[in-house]
Amino acid sequence: MSDRISVAKTYKLYIGGAFPRSESGRSYPVNDSRGGFLANAAQGSRKDARDAVAAARKAFPGWSGATAYNRGQVLYRVAELLEGRREQFVAEVAASEGTKRGEAIVDAAIDRWVWYAGWTDKIASVFGAANPVAGPYFSFSVPEPTGVVAVLAPQASSLLGLVSVVAPVIAAGNTCVVVASQDRPLPAITLSEVLATSDVPGGVVNVLTGRTAEIAPWLAAHADVNALDLTGAPDAIKADLERAAAGTVKRLVRAGRGEPDWAREPDVSRMRAVLETKTVWHPMGV
Repeated sequence: MSDRISVAKTYKLYIGGAFPRSESGRSYPVNDSRGGFLANAAQGSRKDARDAVAAARKAFPGWSGATAYNRGQVLYRVAELLEGRREQFVAEVAASEGTKRGEAIVDAAIDRWVWYAGWTDKIASVFGAANPVAGPYFSFSVPEPTGVVAVLAPQASSLLGLVSVVAPVIAAGNTCVVVASQDRPLPAITLSEVLATSDVPGGVVNVLTGRTAEIAPWLAAHADVNALDLTGAPDAIKADLERAAAGTVKRLVRAGRGEPDWAREPDVSRMRAVLETKTVWHPMGV
């Protein structure tokens, strides 16, 4: 019988395409569904949140300015890499969520990523319009990405729920800062490793781990965050986060008590929530 002590891994944050340690130097243990130790994760701070927002803002012009077809190709590449690391995701989901449905959950997450990849070049035609006007004008309504979106990821659904809230944000041309599930962060960390080796530009998705209730208020009040997804916010602070977000007139994606059924068929509501509509008038014959 070996008396060797294994070396516990301490995972890092994912900001701007790199994997920095938390500036605070803090970490916390991540346990499986039975309480067994799995690894350590970085405990992000408000400084890490500010750095992540800065990275997302820097990446926004390039990502939103890319062609819809190109964004679709990039998202599809992520799905390919998810498929290649399927066994690792299955093991992490099973350990995190204590479920025997790990394979079905991972397959659904991959399929959902592909579903949103297919939407990138359809957004303009579905959400845009040529408006009827009485006069010698053309009037067009064109959807545009909101900007930087802070996403509080679902707490229970560590992969399928995570994909369901992140994929529509970037498919619509936004960049994001994601606060991963506090107690089940490993699938989010592995997803960040996939993103780092994919064609997604650094800064488009930034992943923070740590205490959601500690990080969320700084994102809600940050003037350079344009929208806030409250899905994974603790019920006790949701109202406070909404009040903080109102100070900078953020778009809000609200969530009721408990988590939705992530296994249900996806729809376009989450993309619509992080899109703005710009209406342009142009005189005929000019």
